[in-house]
Amino acid sequence: MENETLLQKLNDAVKVPRPGDIINGTVLAIENLCIYLDIGPAKTGVIYGSEYQGAKNILKNLKIGDPISVKVVTSENEEGFVELSLKEAARELAWKKIREVKEAKKAFVIKIEKVNKGGLITELFGFPAFLPTSQLSSINYPRVPEGDKVKILRKLQSYIGKEFEVKVLDFDEKEGQIILTEDSKETEEIGDVISQIKVGDVVEGIISGIVNFGVFMKVNIGGKDVEGLVHISELDWQLIEDPAEIIQIGDTVKAEVIDVSQGRISLSIKKLKEDPWKSLNYKVGDTIRGKILKLNSFGAFVQVLRENIDNDSSKIQGLIHVSEFGVEKKMQAELEVQKEYDFKILSFQPERHWMSLKLIKN
Repeated sequence: MENETLLQKLNDAVKVPRPGDIINGTVLAIENLCIYLDIGPAKTGVIYGSEYQGAKNILKNLKIGDPISVKVVTSENEEGFVELSLKEAARELAWKKIREVKEAKKAFVIKIEKVNKGGLITELFGFPAFLPTSQLSSINYPRVPEGDKVKILRKLQSYIGKEFEVKVLDFDEKEGQIILTEDSKETEEIGDVISQIKVGDVVEGIISGIVNFGVFMKVNIGGKDVEGLVHISELDWQLIEDPAEIIQIGDTVKAEVIDVSQGRISLSIKKLKEDPWKSLNYKVGDTIRGKILKLNSFGAFVQVLRENIDNDSSKIQGLIHVSEFGVEKKMQAELEVQKEYDFKILSFQPERHWMSLKLIKN
């Protein structure tokens, strides 16, 4: 039995590495654009050719005796060496680390290197990583009046070189994509009160910030002031393009909790208002009176005018698609903002809060 155990240990010690294995080695020699590694009693490994060129930025810092992890490319070449790849090993080990920090929900510090209109760009374990603007804490989110994209980008650019504490929100190894989310003290505070609130709770708070995609609302939960987000689609039953048109910083409002996840509270103001679409009894083919609110490249927003109703929360909007006119220029010639017209209902789906219209021409 002892001889069998010893034989097994010897077999394990001299086990020949197979292509695809990740193994550890020690630098034996560096010469002629080749690096030779001690990878155990069985073989000597070598990194050379395209594998050397592909990882030369890493290899240039290696010294004899340094330990490194490598991936086996070929078990034995014509010269008897095991061909190795440092770049492939580094890639696999990096994704392993990324998986580990995501599963452990571990926070770490990164430095912002670049920005684009969607957020901040950095590097994580050698791979590009993206911190979307929507994943910034409410403290760092660029609260720009009217959502001016140029001003938002300018604010984001001010973060270049700044350090952020983040967590991995998601990643796609195949596509080489890593999405981050900011892990701020504010997020920790929200995490502490998550157990005290649940979906369906109604809270009262003060509007503390307005952005192009919604508003931030400061609420007191368990004696702590934390901020939740009311997405633009949850502000009102009517279509809204600019939150500042219906709500102002400092307003005191009530909202319903609709989600608590990833250290963030999502709220809805419109859920506490009566859904005006439920009271409609229109049908396809009906004629209605409407006022043009806005012209876009894809069509015109129409406020449906209803008798004896003069309430912002009861505004119903339909859309007349640009295709009804053929081209945008013709639509702009036939419709005028704030002017009233008669329309025919082409599609009416109250469960989707959707109504498509056609202009009735005199």
